[in-house]
Amino acid sequence: MRLWDLYGGLLTDTQREMTDMFFNLDLTVSEIAEQKGISRQAVSECLSQCKKQLEGFEETLHHAKAFAEGDLRTSFLISEASAWADKFTALHPEYAADIDKLRQILKSDYAEQISRALRVNPWHYSHLYPKD
Repeated sequence: MRLWDLYGGLLTDTQREMTDMFFNLDLTVSEIAEQKGISRQAVSECLSQCKKQLEGFEETLHHAKAFAEGDLRTSFLISEASAWADKFTALHPEYAADIDKLRQILKSDYAEQISRALRVNPWHYSHLYPKD
């Protein structure tokens, strides 16, 4: 699914439509075939070809791997900083209020800031979001 999110824009319109129906709308091969007026075999072959293409894009570009590594790096960083904060507070209770501020930062949802950054400087991030 992540490969489709990253590279779906590189598929043809027909491929993108069928994979969207399959991955996002949870339609079966039979349901897609009926809606498109084609055989189940044709849908199955299209989905199989799309899977190979998406995997090929990842093999060449490695974006999904980079995103996964970034997600894990962030998770490890937050976990380690939280553990440090717990130990530091136990050793220095006089700084508990300051450490609580750090914990709030670590728990923050930066969705609004991310959205704003994408609006302010979209060209810098445009490669992350394929155009339809």
